[in-house]
Amino acid sequence: MSLPNQLTVLRMALTPLFAVALSFQDSDWTYAALGIFLLASFTDWYDGYVARKYGIVTETGKYLDPLADKLLVSTAFGIFTFALDIMPVWMFLIIVGRDVLITALRAYAISGDKPFETSSFAKWKTACQMACIYVLLFLLIAQRGFDSIILQTIEAWDVIWIMMFVVTMYTLATGAIYLWENRSLLKDLAVAFYRAFVPTNVR
Repeated sequence: MSLPNQLTVLRMALTPLFAVALSFQDSDWTYAALGIFLLASFTDWYDGYVARKYGIVTETGKYLDPLADKLLVSTAFGIFTFALDIMPVWMFLIIVGRDVLITALRAYAISGDKPFETSSFAKWKTACQMACIYVLLFLLIAQRGFDSIILQTIEAWDVIWIMMFVVTMYTLATGAIYLWENRSLLKDLAVAFYRAFVPTNVR
């Protein structure tokens, strides 16, 4: 297994550790969650850097790398939603639903050796989501460590909710762009799915 793919697998392995640390409502554990997330984020940057610099780009890596990102991000938002009650459920469902659909579409394209169009607009989606997670982690650390006028202002103006809303809408928009640009592939996937569960002569 190439080094970039090893780093991707490491990021996947770090995800449950991050989830456990984040679930504990204690400052020390939140620091641990932040450290794990920093390490996972570094592997995300470094595996891409190594792959580009040394030309170690594989089909497996093309699939695993975004999958690892989605697992990490979805896990974080899941903890924020169901364990910490910071994020509304509907936002979580939009983000995860979008990622599941796009991952399925990408897997279908790879399995059938079909082209999968990517959008430059969508490339910033993961970065925006991770930035949001960092802000939430720092906010948790601040809330559990001390109180201040800044924190009170943030809560009073619903800054966090607005930030998450923007990230959610951006995620939804990138998903819509992906589906539009790969609409023929989406149609093929829908037909294949239909045939698998409802045998028919539909073409």
